[in-house]
Amino acid sequence: MQKEVIQQLHASFEDSAHEQDGVEFWLARDLQALLDYDEWRNFLKVIDKAKEACKNAGQNSGDHFVDVNKMVELGSGAKRSIADIMLTRYACYLIAQNGDLSKEPVVFANARTLRVSCRAFRRGIRGRSPRTVFPASAFGLRCHA
Repeated sequence: MQKEVIQQLHASFEDSAHEQDGVEFWLARDLQALLDYDEWRNFLKVIDKAKEACKNAGQNSGDHFVDVNKMVELGSGAKRSIADIMLTRYACYLIAQNGDLSKEPVVFANARTLRVSCRAFRRGIRGRSPRTVFPASAFGLRCHA
């Protein structure tokens, strides 16, 4: 992979991060585009595998994957609520680990950015730092089961 592509992918991932109340998170629909998934239903299958991997690692998936709704504007100018998922960096890492390796951004995510970033997360996970995990109630966003 060319150096310019790697730098662009890394910047895109970091630039798509959100922060609220000192907690860093990504939205799954943003990550879907970054990892080159065209359809939400296909990306949800990867997210389900990542949630299972989270549980298998002894973690509460609810600390890393929080279902939310967000409003999007339609072409007509009307707004509609759609489902999304708030993700910790660790959740993004697990999604990349379970993603389609024929997609260049997934290969990149597996090879460098998320893996390196998760080393720090794994060191801090036992202390449950509020900057790396979040309860569903931590945000003013409307959460659903």
